[in-house]
Amino acid sequence: MEVYLVQHGEAQRKEEDPERPLTEKGKDDVRKVAAFLSKSNVRVYQIRHSGKKRAEETALILGDHLSPPSGVKVHQGLAPNDDVTPVAEILQLENEPVMIVSHLPFLIRLASLLITDNEEKTVVQFRMGGCVCLVTENGNWTVEWVVTPDLLSD
Repeated sequence: MEVYLVQHGEAQRKEEDPERPLTEKGKDDVRKVAAFLSKSNVRVYQIRHSGKKRAEETALILGDHLSPPSGVKVHQGLAPNDDVTPVAEILQLENEPVMIVSHLPFLIRLASLLITDNEEKTVVQFRMGGCVCLVTENGNWTVEWVVTPDLLSD
């Protein structure tokens, strides 16, 4: 089973807009990654996001390209500093591939907890608009691949 962890695209500074929507570069980067994922036949059952504007916009762009059968939904517990344990426990029970669009440091801690059982041990670096694919077999999680906007041509 796959879990796709996505850091939201580049967002405006809080001083520019307190809701922090994506910048044009952020939108372009996410579109580029979303198109790549679609062409690579990535399939997800559902896309979950934190509800923050930058994560929601990122999730909707990904949803337009990936068309998850269960849609794009706000999911509690995905904010930057939320406890990752409840989400990790839910992911252990999933039967369908899901995508989580969230923030740092949450994503780093979640990936670390799944892979090493220690959320403080960083095992993967995230980039804005990038996607990390984790796979599990018999309860053991590993990094399958990582794609970032700067790896893809325009």
